[in-house]
Amino acid sequence: MTGLEIGVASIVAMLVLIYIGMYVPIVLALISFVGVWIAKDNVNIAVSLLWLASAKTVGNFLFGVIPLFVLMGLLVSAAGMGKDTYDIAHSFLYRVRGGLGMATVVANAIFAAITGVSIASATVFSRISVPEMLRYGYKGRFAVGTVAGSSVLGMLIPPSILLIIYALIAEESVGDLFIAGVGPGLVLTAAYCALIAIMAYGFPNSVAVPETFTDKPGEDDHTLSGRELFSKGFPIFVLIMVVLGGIYAGFYTPTEAGAAGAFVAFLFALARRTLTWRRLWDILVETGHISATLLFLIIAASMYSRMLGITGLPTQLGDWIGGLDASFGLLLFMYVVIVLVLGTIIDSVSIMLITVPLFLVVLAPFDVDLVWFGIVTIIAVEIGLLTPPLGLAVYVIKSSLDRDDISLADIFIGAAPFALTMLLVLILIILVPDISLFLVELRRSLI
Repeated sequence: MTGLEIGVASIVAMLVLIYIGMYVPIVLALISFVGVWIAKDNVNIAVSLLWLASAKTVGNFLFGVIPLFVLMGLLVSAAGMGKDTYDIAHSFLYRVRGGLGMATVVANAIFAAITGVSIASATVFSRISVPEMLRYGYKGRFAVGTVAGSSVLGMLIPPSILLIIYALIAEESVGDLFIAGVGPGLVLTAAYCALIAIMAYGFPNSVAVPETFTDKPGEDDHTLSGRELFSKGFPIFVLIMVVLGGIYAGFYTPTEAGAAGAFVAFLFALARRTLTWRRLWDILVETGHISATLLFLIIAASMYSRMLGITGLPTQLGDWIGGLDASFGLLLFMYVVIVLVLGTIIDSVSIMLITVPLFLVVLAPFDVDLVWFGIVTIIAVEIGLLTPPLGLAVYVIKSSLDRDDISLADIFIGAAPFALTMLLVLILIILVPDISLFLVELRRSLI
């Protein structure tokens, strides 16, 4: 077999194995090992590939940011900051029709700025927001759909694990990507709030029972005093300044920012007496599980990209597409469609690790701004968290709620308007790159 034939066969085999349910990292590692073995007719070279991918990939200092940000997110949840962000947002928005839904979106946006993990947001707010919305007469589908939709803000608003992983793949600045995520994150937050307003005023029966919008609850049930606002908001503000402020000011690297954020979150959890020895142990074990899963994915994807490089498929694919004289718009459209389709079957990190290296080669002649391309990638990938059959955020919410009256189908249906809104925002970011690049260019001009 030629290198091109091996590369194409590996892609077909990968899709088949993933569709029949094999774990993605196992698929990537197995196909890479066999592909190199066949291409070089030498098993020792395939073994060396496994060693290089393991030792040279995650041995990079920058990869330490992954367990540190995961640990910070779990400590933030343990400290009760998720509930605090919801209480603050709710106290300002409860008078608005659909205000509980908007409060959930705004709280998720704030929470995203101190965690960086969508799954953490989905877990926290499915336990906080959904019971509250149901208690005030909101429909179950709307409640879970709002939590599912707004949870994806955790991967767009910095800090974000996906932005870090993209930076590692594309060899771009983590700081630039963090800044680039701010504008689109705020736009998506505003778009979600607008969607909820349209649903609450135009289709109120799909949002809540009639009494919810006719009965006016007393202010004492919702309004926080100045003292309460300060006690709940101060830790959140401090953590955001420690993590993002330190990165943007150049005080430390993203990896060091993750360590500083985890330490500050640990101190807040101790001060609030929410952290027992048993709880701390559980957090450390869960951090290990999540980090090992992500790093195993990265190692397997590194093997796969090295195998493709050996076969010469990326170069030949780039030459072939170049020969087609396809426009940049058509190539970008193809890329987004492929990412959206893959989002129905595999997780976000796997999609990025598989598709980004291939298309970076294809799009190189067009001098694409890789920071903007990263934001486009993140939004497209995150839509997959809300789409069946995988829809990871949907499954997390279902397992966190553990309610028989809310099915998986209800969550998928409830999340559908938010997925569509994400798609519209994605189109907007593609058409108006300055939404993501304005702050980046401003920062570059000041340096």
